[in-house]
Amino acid sequence: MEEPSPDITRARVAALEAELAAVRAEMQNFTYAVSHDLRTPLRHIVSYAKLVQEDAGPQLTAEVQEFLTTITDSGHLLGVMLDGLLALSRVGTVRVEMAAVSLQELVPAVCKELAALHPQRNIVWHISGDLPQVQADATLLRQALTQIIANAVKFTAPRDPAVIEISHTLEPGGDPIALQVKDNGVGYNPTLQGQLFQVFGRLHSANQFAGIGVGLVLVRKALARLGGSVDIVGAVDAGCCVQLRLTPAVVPPQTCSA
Repeated sequence: MEEPSPDITRARVAALEAELAAVRAEMQNFTYAVSHDLRTPLRHIVSYAKLVQEDAGPQLTAEVQEFLTTITDSGHLLGVMLDGLLALSRVGTVRVEMAAVSLQELVPAVCKELAALHPQRNIVWHISGDLPQVQADATLLRQALTQIIANAVKFTAPRDPAVIEISHTLEPGGDPIALQVKDNGVGYNPTLQGQLFQVFGRLHSANQFAGIGVGLVLVRKALARLGGSVDIVGAVDAGCCVQLRLTPAVVPPQTCSA
């Protein structure tokens, strides 16, 4: 069978790329429209429910007041969920600028920022002193790392001390780099593994831990755009380990001067 000519192959690739770009643009536009266009009626619902509570509160029964509180609380939650959808949309459309990023600088900086948000917590950090450079978009990688380490901080809340370990290993052949974030937190039921990367999927109740179940989806999407991936292993009451696979930084060849 005769193989297609290079010109035909290039034309097919170009057509597929154009089709993929169109589908991606359509999905991003849909997500953006939903997250924005739903805000106006949502604001009206929450605002008028509050007005009824303030103006007619003394005349309402305790049960009706509870109904109004449920409306406003649900409205606020929906607003947070729309913010999550918008964040996912941005991750899929933001321009990616790949460059060498030092994990040895980035990881401690992210940990310091998160520790400052929880000054009352007893968190023990074990950060490897030889973290390498990776090829990535600095903004996307920082966003993904912040989400992963913030999860470690959140799910170790019942622990005193909370222990968070960050290290790396090299995959066979030295490519890719596996950055590991381990914690001694509450972990999760492995039978729920399939829900980890579902939008609005949660493995713990909102009463236990805050969140809407978008963070890990954002991480996976960001890593995919960087040419990497993310895996998580955990067990009930035994913490979990998150592994981010990243591309080693491209080191320019050294030239020898005569």
